[in-house]
Amino acid sequence: MRILQTDRVLLDALYRARLMELRQRAEDVNLAKSGSVEVIRARLIQHQILGEDDLSWEGIQSMPHKEIGEVLRIFGIKTSGSHKERRQRLWLHLNFDSRRMTIERLAEIGRERLHEMCQRLELPLTGNRTVLMGRVAGVLTSQGQGWGRIKRSLRRNGLPDVVEEQFMERDNHPNSVEIRLDLDQTFDEIELEPDDTVESDSILENAKMAALEDAHDSLILGFEDSDFETQGAILTIQARVVDLDRMVGTILRGHGGVWGESETDLLLRLAKRRGWPLSNPKISQRVGEVGTDMAEIKGAELKNSEDNIRTVDDDIMERIRKKISESQTMIGENEN
Repeated sequence: MRILQTDRVLLDALYRARLMELRQRAEDVNLAKSGSVEVIRARLIQHQILGEDDLSWEGIQSMPHKEIGEVLRIFGIKTSGSHKERRQRLWLHLNFDSRRMTIERLAEIGRERLHEMCQRLELPLTGNRTVLMGRVAGVLTSQGQGWGRIKRSLRRNGLPDVVEEQFMERDNHPNSVEIRLDLDQTFDEIELEPDDTVESDSILENAKMAALEDAHDSLILGFEDSDFETQGAILTIQARVVDLDRMVGTILRGHGGVWGESETDLLLRLAKRRGWPLSNPKISQRVGEVGTDMAEIKGAELKNSEDNIRTVDDDIMERIRKKISESQTMIGENEN
């Protein structure tokens, strides 16, 4: 097995970094800064930590069992499972946002894209769209929370040995500032370095403005060629991005700094109550996604779907069960 050499200090920093810092790091090295915090984190780890490794689909296929386990460990996600399960997990982690790629979202994907996903996930390629959707749904179900987000302990504590080394270095090399005074100078003539804390308020204000600008840009992304009515609705919401930020902050304070699907639903209900044009499901979805990104920037603890047990409409659940049952039946008929 080839031993993977990694910059553990940088990896530790990427594990602990929040959305704004990760976006800045991505911009500094000319990488795309779009996407959620975990998407950007995975992108940075891929290019800065494992930049010399081939992580294309073909490259993943050629990795030995132990090596792919080591790569998964570096990405901070689940490492157990068969060789095929590891390959599937790594490909999903590198190519999708786990919060967006859900079983429910598969209903919005066309047959050609599902066919491609089946190929990449090493699944049978025969059958109609429903059959293909059922196969991909099976992989998403089996992989569960094993991909898409680094382990909570890494996000909170980083790499323990790296943290310990950094403390030891500080003890061995304490911070000190040497000031040499010219005795011929008076104290009034001596120029002191400006205190960084003086600029802290302006730095925070700049960070807030940058977050609002990102939210403003994210709202219109992908809607540039939409019809006049859709673009008009987006422009109306863009003009209220400050209100959106305020609503997210209010919800976070009322829910103990935690953000999940129920908080997103509450945000959309509040926005509709205020007359926001959210009748288009795609616009409503985009506002929810941008709201989640805002919550991440504010330091929210994002809830996994497992942590957020919700009562779902019986009709929706019955429809999902029926679809899965139909796909499993058709899969069995095609394979017999």
